[in-house]
Amino acid sequence: MPSPVATGQQLAHSQPSATIPSRLFLPLIALCTAVTAANIYLAAPLLPLIAHDFGSVPSAVAWIASVAQLGYAAGLLFFAPLGDRVNRRRLVAALSLVTAAALVVGAMAGGTGALAAAVLVASAATVVPQLLVPLIAERAPADRRARHVAAVIAGLFTGIVAARVLGGLAGQAFGWRAVFVGAAVLTAGLGLLTAAALPVEPRRSREGGLFAGLRAMPGLVRRSPDLWRASVRQAGMFGAWSALWTSLALLLTGERYGLSTATAGLFGLFGLAATVVAPLAGGLVDRFGAAKVVRNAYLLAAVSVPLFWLGGQVMPALFVAALTIHAALVASHVANQTLALTTTSAPATANSAYVVAGFAGGATASALAGLAFTHWGWGGVVAVAGVWLLLGWGTTAVRR
Repeated sequence: MPSPVATGQQLAHSQPSATIPSRLFLPLIALCTAVTAANIYLAAPLLPLIAHDFGSVPSAVAWIASVAQLGYAAGLLFFAPLGDRVNRRRLVAALSLVTAAALVVGAMAGGTGALAAAVLVASAATVVPQLLVPLIAERAPADRRARHVAAVIAGLFTGIVAARVLGGLAGQAFGWRAVFVGAAVLTAGLGLLTAAALPVEPRRSREGGLFAGLRAMPGLVRRSPDLWRASVRQAGMFGAWSALWTSLALLLTGERYGLSTATAGLFGLFGLAATVVAPLAGGLVDRFGAAKVVRNAYLLAAVSVPLFWLGGQVMPALFVAALTIHAALVASHVANQTLALTTTSAPATANSAYVVAGFAGGATASALAGLAFTHWGWGGVVAVAGVWLLLGWGTTAVRR
């Protein structure tokens, strides 16, 4: 039976399906990643519209954004480790169809409970990017691995930007339900096309059952200090970003600025920094190593926290803060994920552990940020972000 290492070596020399030319394979993966990743953040810029439709206030439905992240973390636990054990072509196709169906159900929801349930299922099935990233890392030349991973990460963050900007604009024009239906169509179409384009893989061992990867995950993290450190540091970084970014629409559409949902969604354009930072970070990781890149990313994130606090009163400070926090998050993610993918012989399981940690940190921080905004306003949100950065770096700095 083939080992994970042997399977990775075979995949590294395999070719994509004849469905598309080889030169288009990486761009297709990046595009599929963008569309599927957008589903996790689809509800965030639409919260004011959802609240109005259900006769509530935006802060009362902010928890739906946290449900999406928790659902994604659950999907990473149960589905993403299967990338080491089952045929990824079938898995990508099946998960894409489940996500699309859940989004359609969400579009027909009559209340926040039904919508949250649909968002939970859709987010749990939206783990396609984390099935594709290990494949790209396996296929990439060793000296350019971080740059190839960075290309997919750039697609991921472009999807997040699209969810905020295009989602907000489309929601303002056509309603939030139409946005959910449109996302369902794109997810199904690109998911099936990508599945058809993936390489034909050798038959994999299912010894221990389909969920052996899930059971092995805690031990894998314990045995790999590099994987543990990457996971905790990204949890801190992603938590800080999530606290600020999922609450930003509440600040911008609130009394202080009074912007429309569509205008507030334009702030997502600052996330396009990812398309510039990700390739740069990939080159720096390949040249200087992951640790140095993560350290400088944390310094940049620390600078953004007081800028976000000032942005509660001064709009230009929000512009600078949005750029710095995105640059910090993307650089940290490229470095930490490359480390997670290359530190064990079970890359899909290791990658799942890494991303679960990140999104668990993000979901928890988002939930606390919603409560903080309700009780203490924007200052409370900024405080949550600062605490998450301190936890992420301080915990890993103490343990060798």
